Amino acid sequence: MNKNQNTQDRKVTGLYIMDKEKYFKNKNRIVIKIGSSSLIHEETGGLDYDKLEKLVRIICDLKNQGKEVVLVSSGAIGVGVKALGLLRKPKTVSLKQACAAVGQGQLMMIYQKLFFEYHKTAAQVLLTFDVVSSDERRHNAINTFNELLQLDVVPVVNENDTVGIDELDDSVTFGDNDTLSAIVAILTKASKLILLSDIDGLYSEDPRNNPDAKIIHRVEKIDDKIRALASGSGSNRGTGGMVSKLDAAEMVTSKGIDMVIAHGSKPENIFKILDGEEIGTFFKGTEL
Repeated sequence: MNKNQNTQDRKVTGLYIMDKEKYFKNKNRIVIKIGSSSLIHEETGGLDYDKLEKLVRIICDLKNQGKEVVLVSSGAIGVGVKALGLLRKPKTVSLKQACAAVGQGQLMMIYQKLFFEYHKTAAQVLLTFDVVSSDERRHNAINTFNELLQLDVVPVVNENDTVGIDELDDSVTFGDNDTLSAIVAILTKASKLILLSDIDGLYSEDPRNNPDAKIIHRVEKIDDKIRALASGSGSNRGTGGMVSKLDAAEMVTSKGIDMVIAHGSKPENIFKILDGEEIGTFFKGTEL
């Protein structure tokens, strides 16, 4: 059996196991995903500290309101690229892993410092795909998330790029943090997943090519017509495009989890989204 077939078998098996489990969502639990393109200045590759600080402050305020928040954060490789003085995102898996090893530590240090300023504690959670495909590891991950949230800690999640090459060589598994965030939302039994990206939401056409494209504010069902609107391209900093976001939406809505795609340039829109305002594209979770 070749690698790709084995990978696909693992993926299908893992998601099938998750699908079989009973799902009772926690209405007070939210997963927020922030993409690399929303954290890093495109021109310089440096971190956008202003945006990062706003995001952390908002999460801390949500926690003060009594909500439980899990943050799925990209950016480790980008931070590593900058720290190592590289001029562009590396292409080889080994160099990507080296950048991730450097960048993840620096990124987590910044998150911990910012959360500490608001009297909150952050915990690093690095996952690989076997958390889905292995019963034991999946249940261990669920228990860890639940324990951290009960302890009033903010889990900051990323794929473990230094040992899991799945996202790095595009051959396996999570593939990007859109998919990872969907899996985390399901594992934690969240009520809502918010994807903060470099686009306002799903459009009638690609807005980069057609300035008259209209944003679609609500999607009740992801069908072939909706999928035809997706573009597979992502930004220079990230790995996910609209296709991966629709995949994530399909995963979580099947579990009754609502999902929103919104622009990451204004983290304060998280408040408006939770208040039910028409921000970005809303995907309605299926009634279970």
